[in-house]
Amino acid sequence: MSGPDKPPARANLPSKRAHYEVGYAKPPLSTRFRRGQSGNPSGRRKGSIKKNAALPALNDERLKTIILEEAYRSISINDPNGQVDIPMAQAVVRSLAVNAAKGNQRAQRLFTELLTSVERDNKKLHDEWLRTAINYKVEWDEELARRKKFGIEAPPPLPHPDDIIIDMNTGSVRIKGPMTKEDKVRWDQLRDLKVSIKENIKEMTVLLDTRPEDRDQITDEIKHSQRVLKMISAVIED
Repeated sequence: MSGPDKPPARANLPSKRAHYEVGYAKPPLSTRFRRGQSGNPSGRRKGSIKKNAALPALNDERLKTIILEEAYRSISINDPNGQVDIPMAQAVVRSLAVNAAKGNQRAQRLFTELLTSVERDNKKLHDEWLRTAINYKVEWDEELARRKKFGIEAPPPLPHPDDIIIDMNTGSVRIKGPMTKEDKVRWDQLRDLKVSIKENIKEMTVLLDTRPEDRDQITDEIKHSQRVLKMISAVIED
């Protein structure tokens, strides 16, 4: 009969105090990593790594913004008259036009297609503007006639149809009057000033004969008033 069970004998493990051989993948005990302690305490702090930029919103067309920023970014190019700064888009079109002029068939085709597209879009916008101006003028002429017929008192439209000048020969549209309430206030002020300057010029012209001793001073004042009147007339036609 055997005696009480004895625990199994432990394998002959090296003592903790046994000699530790330093070598490949075996750093000295004094410099080994310790649990819970950084191996590089003076290095980059946790969370300091730059995070990626936030994703754009679903309605944010960021790529279009980037493309437009690059298209109109100013760059320096060599010009026959020296170095000039122009937008990137203009530099690209200029390079395309130069290559087309030199006989590059691909550049000629691209430039022709680009020019045709731009001219077609401009023609479309012009036709829409002309049609809008004609409809506006006709409809308001009819409305003002109706108001006059029935004695209706109401503020006039802005712009007034009489101020819309349409040249059917050239297809041009010109507005010679105010277009908003703010414009109307400024327009009325300039119109009153214009009348006042004209009256002042007439009075000073009379003084040229009655006060010959002040002729030079009066002449200078008339010239100054005429210059101011010319500037106002460039905005407000007679």
